[in-house]
Amino acid sequence: MKKIQMVDLKSQYDKIATTVNASIQNVLDTNTYINGPQVHQFQKSLEDYLGVKHVIPCANGTDALQIAMMGLDLKPGDEVITADFTFAATVEVIALLQLTPVLVDVDLDNMNISLERIKAAITPKTKAIVPVHLFGRSANMDAIMALANEHNLYVIEDNAQAIGADFISASGTKSKVGTIGHVGATSFFPSKNLGCYGDGGAIFTNDDALAHIIRGIVNHGMYERYHHDVVGVNSRLDSIQAAVLNAKLPLLNDYNTARRAAAAKYNAALAGNANIVTPSFDGDKNDHVFHQYTLRIIDADRNGLMQHLLDKGIPCAIYYPIPLHSQKAYVDVRYKEDHFPVTNKLVQEVISLPMHTELDDEQIKFITDSVLEFLNK
Repeated sequence: MKKIQMVDLKSQYDKIATTVNASIQNVLDTNTYINGPQVHQFQKSLEDYLGVKHVIPCANGTDALQIAMMGLDLKPGDEVITADFTFAATVEVIALLQLTPVLVDVDLDNMNISLERIKAAITPKTKAIVPVHLFGRSANMDAIMALANEHNLYVIEDNAQAIGADFISASGTKSKVGTIGHVGATSFFPSKNLGCYGDGGAIFTNDDALAHIIRGIVNHGMYERYHHDVVGVNSRLDSIQAAVLNAKLPLLNDYNTARRAAAAKYNAALAGNANIVTPSFDGDKNDHVFHQYTLRIIDADRNGLMQHLLDKGIPCAIYYPIPLHSQKAYVDVRYKEDHFPVTNKLVQEVISLPMHTELDDEQIKFITDSVLEFLNK
């Protein structure tokens, strides 16, 4: 059996090496390292794929979130509501801009931000909601957009983990997540469903005026060289990373299909064990693209299982072991432990198994047999 990787980027690369290498070589041959034609090609291709009017590439996913908020002209002290159970980048950029982060709990069944908790957190100072499409599963954008419209709030989608996922509205309209709110942000970190070979990110919007502002922000506030019209940052997707993404974007649907197929095999093998809650998803929809395959281990030793898997050479991880409201950087007297019952439960139960495009049946069987071996002993 091939060695199991948490993310097997080498095997993925081997299948596309000729295309990737040629794309990178073209950058080297033309010396167009910043804002070269590869970046513009990727921008247009991603706009077409997502069905969105504007894609603005940038240097990384954290920058994408920060620039999205800068583009909305949020002011220090404005409150921004987001999920407690997610990676720190989401709240980090809120704090960096001297906005006021408001962390709320998530729903147990899908681990995405709780609509009821958002409702309870809205105050006259609230200006925006940041739903995170966690682990690759779409949040309930119908309900979030309705609530935002009711209270005249911006919606900034954190789509770092779910590029390519669909959200099907109650009316039957299908949209790519990240394109439904006022602005969306994503990451092309190498392990993402669409990853480059360094750092990269992008911002999405259908708002022409907002896109114009953001295009200036990513490039030192310039629309014309040495004319700085807005306060900006230096956050550009370099041409080599765009070259990699150009090679991989046509395969994104295939990559997501492979992840969903692996998740279905995991679920089938682990079904029926009383100590395991597997992630639910509809086989006919594309609303979960499995950036991570995350189990909940209930009434059993989650940490012991993790060590058991590691001892057998099976990589695994806990995303996320400490809630944001308990992180030293974001502790706030406003937060009480009883505000976060689901998050506090999840950090004790979740474990993520290997998930990538190259998982094979032999590996999945070994992984699931090892999980059941520990839990059934």
